[in-house]
Amino acid sequence: MTQRIDLLILNAAQLVTCMGDDCPRRRGAMDELHIVEDGAVAVSDGLIVDVGPSARLRAAYRAGQEIDASGRAVIPGLVDPHTHVVFGGDRADEFELRIRGASYMEIMAAGGGIRSTVARTRAATEAELIAAARRRLDEMLACGTTTVEIKSGYGLDTATELKMLRVIEELDRIHPCTLIPTFLGAHTLPPEYAEDGAGYVDLVIEEMIPAVAAWYAASRFAAGGRPFFIDAFCEEHAFDVAQSRRILAAGKAAGMTPKLHADQFNALGGVEMAVGLGAVSVDHLEVSGTAEIALLAQSDTLAVPLPAANFNLGECRFAPARELVDAGAALALATDLNPGSAPCFSMALVMAIACRYQRLLPGEALLAATINAAHAVNMAATVGSIEAGKQADLLILKASDYRHAAYFFGGNPVELVIKAGSVIHADRGLKRNS
Repeated sequence: MTQRIDLLILNAAQLVTCMGDDCPRRRGAMDELHIVEDGAVAVSDGLIVDVGPSARLRAAYRAGQEIDASGRAVIPGLVDPHTHVVFGGDRADEFELRIRGASYMEIMAAGGGIRSTVARTRAATEAELIAAARRRLDEMLACGTTTVEIKSGYGLDTATELKMLRVIEELDRIHPCTLIPTFLGAHTLPPEYAEDGAGYVDLVIEEMIPAVAAWYAASRFAAGGRPFFIDAFCEEHAFDVAQSRRILAAGKAAGMTPKLHADQFNALGGVEMAVGLGAVSVDHLEVSGTAEIALLAQSDTLAVPLPAANFNLGECRFAPARELVDAGAALALATDLNPGSAPCFSMALVMAIACRYQRLLPGEALLAATINAAHAVNMAATVGSIEAGKQADLLILKASDYRHAAYFFGGNPVELVIKAGSVIHADRGLKRNS
């Protein structure tokens, strides 16, 4: 007797499940994709019911909708574990300044960079921020990203940080993407505290953290069991190791899980501090050396390179992704989408850069953008792989080989996006039967 379901995807040339153990992939497991040839996926009530050969699932299920994926690869929806999607304005002028020779840190030290976005974000209404961020999420979803971490951090005062978090919550309500919030009050010093870093750290700890913890407790994220993170930018012209430690520890005591921006331009000791605090991830890592690589390899903290930022800044030095994997670190990838250093919507482009400049294999890059990225936001029980019980977040590619997602670049490799069992975005070409 056949079981009635909502959706049946059949005849995938490659069904790339990315399934495996409950922990992040490391070393050789980073290239174990668990591919089913002529594969099929059964979906009901937004969840994956069954995965396997098309012949078996065709006989076992009767679906309200069938999709023939002949000649195409099916992969999990991509997970972007580090973004700054919500912001006011843009920084196209700084893009031109960098081409003329100004460095990112020079622009930031002169009052540009993050602070210029802070001014525009403070001035924007919630409705304006929602409308702009919704368009960005639409672009990301069309490129195959179905789960997105979004940071605050362009407010740098309590009122605007809370405004950003409310915007993220509203976006989660109205947009198909699954969103994960992060509080980044320690992004940089705001103008009013430019000469009083200690005073600003006190403000973050004594006023902002209690306020955002109260927001989260009453939010749809807490009600749905989704995590809430705290992050800091441990870098020159931002926060030193001691300041970052105080902020992350205070957030952890308030129920948030630590993350850290570290080793982007200077290795200050942030990796060691974050690992010691039990951070779920340390992100950037462009200047990390052998000591930091060893620390991450021996820890449960994920390493999250952001290669689109290096590409955008015209840098020749990328985070040592190959060395991290070979040493045994758990590695994920992210876009770092933001208006200054990484105006990038596409995880596929990030994978393409990581393969070329950081020597990841295509399979390693895919796992870093799916199941390991899900671990980097504590969502691996729900998303990041194609297996029974998980959310039915699936991509049907335009090619029969999953490697084309990173092999070709400059276009969109995704033909169809399925989010929680619903077809959200599609190009022409697939045969669908209702």
